[in-house]
Order: sequence, then C-alpha cells, then structure tokens
Amino acid sequence: MSSSTQSLQEEIQNEIKAHKILVYSKGTKTEPRCGFTVETMQFFDRYGYPYELVDVLENPEKRQALTEMTNWPTLPKVFINGQFYGDTDILDEMAAKGELEPLLKTTFEKA
Repeated sequence: MSSSTQSLQEEIQNEIKAHKILVYSKGTKTEPRCGFTVETMQFFDRYGYPYELVDVLENPEKRQALTEMTNWPTLPKVFINGQFYGDTDILDEMAAKGELEPLLKTTFEKA
C-alpha cells in the first residue's frame, strides 16, 4: 500500500468518525451533481437528523479508495455511525422493514 493510499484511507476514516451520518457523493448539499445524491439528501431530510456530504466527484483517488474499502462501486456511499450501509436502495429496504428509524435514534442518542 502506498503512503498516499494509506493517507487517503486515514482521511476517510477520520471523516467517518467525525459524522454520525456521512454520505460520499457527487456534489455537495448546495450543489448536488447527480440525481442519486439529491435522492439521498431527500431521504435523510425526511428523518430530520443531521448528515454530512463529502463530494468525491473531482477526487478519483479518494473515490477509488472508497470503492476498495466498501466493495461498492457506485456513489453515493452512506455511512451511519461508522458503518457502511450502501446507498438509498439499501436504506429504503431498511426503512420499509422498520429497521432504519431505530438505528438512527440509537445513533443520535449516543452523545
């Protein structure tokens, strides 16, 4: 592993630790650059919990490091409480099964 790959992975781990809900996306909250990013923002807006977007569209090295870490080829990539959950297709299924709301409540009860 090169030092640049290792530093990218450390950067990603620090970002994941810093935010209870973190979405690696194409674009930002103010300038989403893909429909799936907009869909993910709307999804989390419905629940009312704070979340952060990190735009990796212009950073192919970071995007590749994320793909390798998660074994998930597409964006957005959603992390909740440090754990990778995939994208809104997965989250929609969790919500339909009643699994998402308790996860979010537990995540935000931990101060």
